[in-house]
Amino acid sequence: MPTDRGPEETPESTGSIKDLILEQEEAASLIKNRYLLEPNEIVDEERIVGRDTQLTDITQHLRVAISNERPPNLLLYGPSGTGKSLIINAVCQNIVELCESRDIRFGVIQMNCQNVGTLGAAVYELARKVASDIGTTVDVPEHGVPNKKKWRELYRLINEHYDTVVFILDELDMLVGRRDKDEPAFSRLLYQLSRAGSTDDITAQVSVTAITNDTKMMESVGSRALSSFTPEDVHFSDYDANQLREILWAREDAFHEDALSDDVIPLAAAFAAQTNGDARKAIDLMRTAGSIAEKTGADKVREEHVREAQDKVEKNRVLEVTRGISTQKKLCLFATAAVACETGTGAAISPIGYRVYQYLTGTLDSDQYHQETYVNKMKELTTYSLVETERKSQGPHSGSYLEFTFGENPETIIETLREDSRLDDVHDDELRTVVNAQLNQ
Repeated sequence: MPTDRGPEETPESTGSIKDLILEQEEAASLIKNRYLLEPNEIVDEERIVGRDTQLTDITQHLRVAISNERPPNLLLYGPSGTGKSLIINAVCQNIVELCESRDIRFGVIQMNCQNVGTLGAAVYELARKVASDIGTTVDVPEHGVPNKKKWRELYRLINEHYDTVVFILDELDMLVGRRDKDEPAFSRLLYQLSRAGSTDDITAQVSVTAITNDTKMMESVGSRALSSFTPEDVHFSDYDANQLREILWAREDAFHEDALSDDVIPLAAAFAAQTNGDARKAIDLMRTAGSIAEKTGADKVREEHVREAQDKVEKNRVLEVTRGISTQKKLCLFATAAVACETGTGAAISPIGYRVYQYLTGTLDSDQYHQETYVNKMKELTTYSLVETERKSQGPHSGSYLEFTFGENPETIIETLREDSRLDDVHDDELRTVVNAQLNQ
């Protein structure tokens, strides 16, 4: 049917979208190699800096695979963005190449456990990844069969195609499983995988590398799993500002020559060092700053682009985390962040945080839990690297309390949580009055 569209609304040509794409490509004159600005990209080993000790330790543990021996189980632990996945993947990639040259069938199967859910889902996902690695399919369905059949299928695939296999279980502490079980799903997974070599079910050599941000994860591992897993521990500490600068300088060629002003890398490193020494954040800041500079037509990436990127990256990360948490956790986090905003230290103590939480739940006519539940929910949020906890004492006769310290700016957390319309009835001025009244008691 004809339309009344005027000539100014008529597309110029079928190639106009292509022309727009080409114009945007021409305008994007600052970033040359975007893959170097992807935080999870496995980069060349000469770009790996600041982790010599961990690199040496992991290499010594895993190198036995090139002699067709079983490597020990490993536990890599430390804060997010400190190089755990980067180092283990880089080492395994080289071992795969060396094993191929010696006709040793060495496999590396990596699984991020964050969104897996249950033990059965984890076993099937591992079988699927093995099948994908060797170019075949899984012969059991994902649903409607007992876990034993999934385990047998996983063992069959390994036995037929590998001499040695290393399972890398990233963010393992997130694999909790059903709450009605005596131990979390990650404990049962560790038990089954680490004892596989001692059963008749499997003839290949199996090694397990567990990666976690939670330093207390092993406290939740059952006694059977502990006795069979017995890993070699490799600790990854925060990067400091100097190491973060080295990491960014090693990726400086992601940009065209002279595209970065001198203060960009030091500032991006300083921002990342302030928030748990996270290399992923430092790299993400550089990428975002470059994109902002290109969109505005700047001739260089400058300090103001990094500062704008800092605000954007913080908001994006907090939004990503908070989008999926329960309403009660949001209220606990909101109350605690509101206290931290007013203390000026980025920290809040649990008794005051709880009283502000009580105010919020009363204002919103929401369910209100006891202080112990509030504290437990805040502890659970440490998994997302939003907040850290430290127990402190009020004195020999006054008991103790928890202090919550925020990795991100608490004001950013408040601003992000306010995107939930259920918090519209909480007014900033009144909230600030309540918080200060509690602080001044």
